[in-house]
Amino acid sequence: MFNLADCLDVVADACGPEDALVQGGRRLSWADTARRARNVATWMVDRGASRQGKVAVYTYNHPAYMESCWAAMKAACVPVNVNYRYREEELRYLLDNADAEFVVVHQDFAPTLAKVRHDLPLLRGVLVVGDGGAASEAGLAELPGAECFEQVAETDRREPRVERSADDLLFLYTGGTTGMPKGVMWRQADLYLRFAGGGLTAPPSSMAALHAFAKSQPVRRKALIGPPLMHGTGWFTAMITWLAGGTVVVLDDPKRFDPADLWGVVEREKVSSITIVGDSFAKPMLRELEARQRPYDLSSLLLVTSSGVMWSEETKQGLLRHAPQLTLIDSFSSSEAIGMGLSVTTAKGSVHTAKFQLSDKTRLFDEALRPVESKPGAKGMVGAGGPQPLGYYKDPAKSARTFVELEGQRFSVPGDWAVVNDDGVTLTLLGRGSVCINTGGEKVFPEEVEEVVKRFPGVRDCVVVGVPDEKFGEAITAVISTLGGPIDGEAVKAHVKQHLAGYKAPKHVVVVDDVYRSPSGKADFKRTKEMALEALGLA
Repeated sequence: MFNLADCLDVVADACGPEDALVQGGRRLSWADTARRARNVATWMVDRGASRQGKVAVYTYNHPAYMESCWAAMKAACVPVNVNYRYREEELRYLLDNADAEFVVVHQDFAPTLAKVRHDLPLLRGVLVVGDGGAASEAGLAELPGAECFEQVAETDRREPRVERSADDLLFLYTGGTTGMPKGVMWRQADLYLRFAGGGLTAPPSSMAALHAFAKSQPVRRKALIGPPLMHGTGWFTAMITWLAGGTVVVLDDPKRFDPADLWGVVEREKVSSITIVGDSFAKPMLRELEARQRPYDLSSLLLVTSSGVMWSEETKQGLLRHAPQLTLIDSFSSSEAIGMGLSVTTAKGSVHTAKFQLSDKTRLFDEALRPVESKPGAKGMVGAGGPQPLGYYKDPAKSARTFVELEGQRFSVPGDWAVVNDDGVTLTLLGRGSVCINTGGEKVFPEEVEEVVKRFPGVRDCVVVGVPDEKFGEAITAVISTLGGPIDGEAVKAHVKQHLAGYKAPKHVVVVDDVYRSPSGKADFKRTKEMALEALGLA
């Protein structure tokens, strides 16, 4: 019943002249955004889009990102997020794995897409996005046959003639704990149940109720999305806002994070909520508030939500000093599991960082995916029930290891360990059971980095670990042994950046006589991390 494109059409009918998207001086009403999404959707259908064909969105935070997702769903296609930090090898893998038929690409990334487009046999069309509007001639020239997104969006076309379904999918690719990205498959109807109602009330039970809900909002939510929309944290929050008839606001300059820009947008647009990813956003935001001689007007701001990584209690308290009316939410979720828990902090009190509230649909599982009784002191991997993904695209083995059927309910168990506190109703996170490194909200698989480092001349062996870092949460650290000669650490970092996204490059390079491995040849991450901490003076 609840196809997201149909739902957004209903919201647009209810909120027509109100703002749907804002970036800098550009404002798009709900009516305009619906019209433009329709035009792009029909362009895809006219070019032979297959039912549930994949539409890769490869751009910065830009109105075109949200428009493209809506258009893909209107065309009965599947939106696919693309990490715009990926290099050629990673991009080729993702687009091929996703079976991409269309790519919406920002002109900055056209050269990278040009290198892989001929390896994509299903590709039917490319739309190029420009910074302020029309794509540049240079951007289009990189991709012969591509068209300008803005021109397509503004060329009126009929409603696409397709049949949409509540079972239509949306893909959210995640680096996760595997070497290469995996496409998490979400039913649109399940996402509706997670997102509708503004995240505060039960989702409207019919299209008529959704229309009335969107139309009746006394104050329109204005949500500033800090992190990239290509991440679940950003895109999911944007959809929650849209399904409540609200306005999605993105930073004026999406190519860099500037806390002064963020607070200026809050003041100018009277933003009511901000979405961030932990201290990598929150600490610079707090420093800007502390350094500012004239206080920003934060009177409209009511909510700051973080997901992806935890953020520190000290930073939360600092933000509350400047805006005591705030509610600060630390959400415990992932690309493949929503609703595992949350902590809430206000000026009146807080739940300590890393302690989350258990919901009635949260269970603990052991390493064999058997249920663990949720009693004080119990430890296990957190499993989230309720509407959850169907699995990973084209990876049934990993799907079986992550999604569990128990007592007639489906649980997602992505591998986060926790212990139940003495109160029996909250839990404390212990960390991901795998060796995945979370740096600034990005998940990095160590072995992927290790294999690149090992190709650097003079490197004999390498193990990659994460060490504590104030800005990024964890800093990627390559612990290497050499073939006998000296190693230039900066050259190692540059080498990795040539093959992988920049955020996967080591922040530190530690040279040791021998990389410690067990007799079986497996890396001992605990001991290697201890060596790294000692070498860096962090022990």
